[in-house]
Amino acid sequence: MKQEWLEGHHARKRFGQNFLHDRHWIERIIRGIDPKPGDALIEIGPGQAAISREIIAVAGHEAAVEIDRDLAAFLREQFTPEELTLIEADALKLDWATVLNGKRLRVIGNLPYNISSPLLFTLMTIADRVIDQHFMLQREVVDRMVAEPGSKTYGRLSVMLQYRYVMHKLFDVPPGAFVPPPKVTSSIVRMVPRPVESLEPVDADIFAKVVALAFQQRRKTLRNALSTIMSEADIETAGVSPAARAETLPVDAYVRLAQTVANRAPNPDAL
Repeated sequence: MKQEWLEGHHARKRFGQNFLHDRHWIERIIRGIDPKPGDALIEIGPGQAAISREIIAVAGHEAAVEIDRDLAAFLREQFTPEELTLIEADALKLDWATVLNGKRLRVIGNLPYNISSPLLFTLMTIADRVIDQHFMLQREVVDRMVAEPGSKTYGRLSVMLQYRYVMHKLFDVPPGAFVPPPKVTSSIVRMVPRPVESLEPVDADIFAKVVALAFQQRRKTLRNALSTIMSEADIETAGVSPAARAETLPVDAYVRLAQTVANRAPNPDAL
């Protein structure tokens, strides 16, 4: 490794860069991912290759998406094309449907905190061809992702992601494991897409609209929060109390609410 190059590269705030360097945490993350030869592994934001190097050593190859031109150049110096397929692009703007076309993906990454939620929603569009996802995110974000109904952290992100994935928080990673150290603790989360055949059918746009409205003002009851798209009778038809509040409902209740809206208004554009 060209250590002098690494020392000369400063983390860029606009890319949300914090580089993992602590050997203990690197090894623990690799054990959590458990890469195998033949896996179609793709890493978002490989940075200075702390995780990439270990993945390639075990699996023989990975693909990676890197937006920073300097880091992309560094990665090309460090690995052969047989070891690393490098995609120099913005992960948010990438056409994920074409990435490693035809392969079942295992997605990994230390996601920048400033784009984590939109990127998670972007990746939902390819969930049907993903085996699993392992991400490092801000601890507060992971806690929201895995939160259960009735908890203070349960919200829109919880419902939207839990509909599509089974998720487990694996462990926390302290700030000192990074250079520069972030001001927050990080966590590792495992996301395994639910089989398509096990999902309750629901219009994605209506589902997203219902969930967003329900949590827009958490203190409101559903009769008030959803009043622009549902009557009390509609809410009751879905088997939900109009007096309930958003944070008390399990994911399947939101599915029933969205199905009720869809059945009443076949044209989603009318919402």
